[in-house]
Amino acid sequence: MPSRPIHEVIAEREFVCVPFDMPVREVTRRLLQAHQSAALVTEHGVLTGIFTERDATFRVLAAGLDADLTPVGAVLTHNPQTITEDKPFGHALHMMFEGGFRHVPVITPDGRPVGIVTAHDALGLDAIAFGDELLRREEITVIL
Repeated sequence: MPSRPIHEVIAEREFVCVPFDMPVREVTRRLLQAHQSAALVTEHGVLTGIFTERDATFRVLAAGLDADLTPVGAVLTHNPQTITEDKPFGHALHMMFEGGFRHVPVITPDGRPVGIVTAHDALGLDAIAFGDELLRREEITVIL
């Protein structure tokens, strides 16, 4: 499963992509509506950063900033590590593990966002593998 290409993992999945100058409150509203935990932030269509729930909590709320007046570009994580959609999912998992983050933007070779891979994606794959393992064990029990 980790060898699956990223384009299969993110296929037809909605992601939040916002402009650099959008107010933080609007970005968080869009994240809420899409049930997402991170937004990809662009300037002129090219990825410039990522804004996560942690950024909203620590860089906006804890800092006492006004979410209606603060542009997301002022509080995002600049230049996040990225991956292209032809790479294997395992590569993204390794990047997240090594970097200590939970989101990897997926971009085209010219820097345009096409999706996002999350640590949650790995949980889905683990759940499938776990279900397969339970089924295999049941089959062995029946045989014995």
